[in-house]
Amino acid sequence: MTLTLLGTGNVQGSPVYGCLCNACERARCEPKYRRRLCSAMLQVAGHTLLIDANRSDLCERFAANSISAILLTHYHMDHVQSLFQLRWSKVAPIPVYQPNDDKGCDDLFKHPGILAFQPANEMGREFCLPSLPDLRITALALNHSKPCNGYLFNYSNATLAYLTDTCELPKATWQALHKASPQYIAIDCSFAPGTVDHNHNNLTQVLAMAKAMPKSHWLLTHIGHDLDAYLMQHTPSLPDNITIARDEMTLTLAENQDPEAAISKLDENVT
Repeated sequence: MTLTLLGTGNVQGSPVYGCLCNACERARCEPKYRRRLCSAMLQVAGHTLLIDANRSDLCERFAANSISAILLTHYHMDHVQSLFQLRWSKVAPIPVYQPNDDKGCDDLFKHPGILAFQPANEMGREFCLPSLPDLRITALALNHSKPCNGYLFNYSNATLAYLTDTCELPKATWQALHKASPQYIAIDCSFAPGTVDHNHNNLTQVLAMAKAMPKSHWLLTHIGHDLDAYLMQHTPSLPDNITIARDEMTLTLAENQDPEAAISKLDENVT
């Protein structure tokens, strides 16, 4: 089971248009520091699953009929915008798993094209894709302004949680995480310490969560340029179980493996 982070930025991305902060200037000069909108790809047993669909080049990157399913976290436009083009493709129907949001993006529901929207996932209840019965998926509730799903994946005793967009975590989700004890948790970390937001975490909040679950390795994603600028200035010493994610970073999961060995970075000098 391999997770690829297709994008690790928040809604602004990085560099932010017109911003002259150190992080944005660095991202303009060095492409490895740029951040696309947050989304991911999960590859399991020859199948490709997308977690959200927002890349402008999605239809060029993925060959026709190569996408087995799409798992949506929520219906904010920065997480679903590619669906508006993808729906008119000349390919077999693609199952789309979704949160319980009747409004969603209503034009997608009215004109779904090849998008085969599935009934809303029941929180905390495990489900499987018909084409991939050995991959067990559990939808987890998140704290956001729209109904929002995190996802817990289990395949061959390798476990991964993907949790964005959220500010901290509901009690039931915490309980599910403690019970599952995922090897890896990709977590929303949009802001620098001191920034208070009701929809996204800051670094202080994520550090507290990682401390509460020290056996899991935490990948920080959905990162804003302000957090990158903070990290450039303060270079904090982060715990060993935390990694600042970068676009195109991959994570190959296997049972009982070393966390750092599983993470592949495009440039090992990136900090």
